[in-house]
Amino acid sequence: MPRTALDTTVPNLAGRLAVVTGANSGLGFGLTGRLAEAGAEVVMAVRNRAKGEDARERLLAQHPSAQLRLLDLDLASLESVRAAAQTLLDDDRGIDILINNAGIMAVPERRETADGFELQFGSNHLGPFAFTGLLLPALQRADAPRVVSTSSLAANAGRWQWDNLNAEKKYSAWGAYGLSKLANLAFARELQRRSDLEGWGITSTAAHPGGTKTNLQSTGPRDGKAPTAGQEKRYSLIMQGVDVGILPSLYAATSPEATPGGYYGPKGFLEVRGEPAPARLPRGARDATAAVMLWDISEQLTGVRYDEHAKTPSR
Repeated sequence: MPRTALDTTVPNLAGRLAVVTGANSGLGFGLTGRLAEAGAEVVMAVRNRAKGEDARERLLAQHPSAQLRLLDLDLASLESVRAAAQTLLDDDRGIDILINNAGIMAVPERRETADGFELQFGSNHLGPFAFTGLLLPALQRADAPRVVSTSSLAANAGRWQWDNLNAEKKYSAWGAYGLSKLANLAFARELQRRSDLEGWGITSTAAHPGGTKTNLQSTGPRDGKAPTAGQEKRYSLIMQGVDVGILPSLYAATSPEATPGGYYGPKGFLEVRGEPAPARLPRGARDATAAVMLWDISEQLTGVRYDEHAKTPSR
């Protein structure tokens, strides 16, 4: 049975504060523009300041009244994550929307973050996990805070490797990527469960862009090398543009109809292209025990304990 496309009309976001990681390119750039166009003030969390400045200027050319500011954030460094989170906490403002979008895909050889974690697991999961936990006080200052985690179709092939999370025993570029994207999805669902249980007041959702053409295709599998003309042509035939690819995340971040703990992606064949619709949940992400194990391991590895940062209502 065909799935019904969801309404991606963005409500008026005037007075809202949004934080988007990886905002200088691809999905993050597109999402920043749409949120700013709707009136939100957007913090563009970027790893490369020069590229961030360029992206901000391009967005201001498109949306002259946009409220945009840059934040230095390298998710492959817990020191950077803590510094970025502290900068936002020092603002003493509520964060209405946090979109954990930045990521890296299928790095050919095993590499490590500044803290010694496998690069994809560290950057795609542990960094956003720590960033979100540290920002809980700012999120809870907002009236209806929402956290969006960006997963991928690769999560469908992801497998829990509890004795090899950091790929120290065996490294597979796509295996590590699939694991990290499965972790993003399990984190989003477990965050919602804990928010409901503890009364944190946070709505956690997840989305994937299907087959969307971004710079991930070169920064990851091609190790920074630009695609050939032939590859560019194939990408254009198979993949959709960023303007469509951002819609599942946009819905997850802004729609009043988005379901807490919901997961969204393209509605087309195999969820590769098309307008947003509820996405199929991989088996690994439905494993509640695995989600709790991942959460506990993530707290241990990052040193960020959510119960130390969240405000829990008196019972």
